[in-house]
Amino acid sequence: MTMAPGQPDEAHAQVDVETSATDGAVAIKGRTPWQIVRSRIRRDKVTMVALGICIVFALIGILSPILTSLGLIDPYKGDIKLVQGVGSLPTGALGGISGSHWFGVEPGTGRDLFSRIMAGITTSLIVAVLATLFSILVGTILGLISGFAGGWLDWLISRTMDLVLSFPQTLMLLSLSTVLLGAMTDVLGFPPGAPATIAYLVLVLGFFGWPFFARIIRGQVLSLREREFVEAARSLGAKRGRLYFKELLPHLWAPILVYATLILPQNIAAEASLGFLGVGIQAPTPSLGSILNDSVVYANPDPAYFIFPGLMLSILVLSFNLLGDGLRDALDPKTGRS
Repeated sequence: MTMAPGQPDEAHAQVDVETSATDGAVAIKGRTPWQIVRSRIRRDKVTMVALGICIVFALIGILSPILTSLGLIDPYKGDIKLVQGVGSLPTGALGGISGSHWFGVEPGTGRDLFSRIMAGITTSLIVAVLATLFSILVGTILGLISGFAGGWLDWLISRTMDLVLSFPQTLMLLSLSTVLLGAMTDVLGFPPGAPATIAYLVLVLGFFGWPFFARIIRGQVLSLREREFVEAARSLGAKRGRLYFKELLPHLWAPILVYATLILPQNIAAEASLGFLGVGIQAPTPSLGSILNDSVVYANPDPAYFIFPGLMLSILVLSFNLLGDGLRDALDPKTGRS
């Protein structure tokens, strides 16, 4: 079967050479494209470390609501006894770090900073993952249609991509927040506060992210639509839906997977930036951006309050970026094979 660009080619698959201990014969064992990709990833130590860190953050995002419901962590309940003095700074050294509060406590409220960072990671990952899925869904469908149909439909979708990309994302997120948040609560019935803000961020980040996916998918489809397996399916009377989702889509998993891991940290950073600017998810619902926004005024008297959420955000974004780079290298058939 013809493989898509960006995927390992079975015709050039690596082989394992095994020597028999009895007769010295050499046996050749072929490897599938997935086995080649896995072996490349395992050989890349940086990608393996990034993958492990991403898994840890994903587990934190999943377990944080469960631990909160069980009462093992509490990102909302404060203890005023843990803060005192000018500015209600935490008592004790390093922002109140202790066996009960691993990252210290929040100035002014005494809330556990470790619990709030865990809950903030959950919030950031929910927004980023949903926005990325939105971009993948819309971008893949429109990219398939644009690349395969051609003609006026390709022109219309391509010009729509150019139009959406011409708007600066951050500026549009800031300017549309009041109008769209009001429409979501009044018209669509979203509960005010965090639910409406999360839906708004997912919608806008996903909307401004789909043209990147669509352009990549369109370019891949343009090279695939003239291949023999597509022509064979056409000659057998396959309809457009089968050509899109049965013949072409299975050959596009590599660029979709790689670009998803690259756009996900961008959405995490965008959500945190909006929270830092004060137009994202607001307290008491924790997010990494809002925690950083609150911690700026305490950067000198309580540096732990600023360092821990900033460090977690940096590690989270960096790990996903490194994972995306590693996947791109592992799925690129032009890279060197040992």
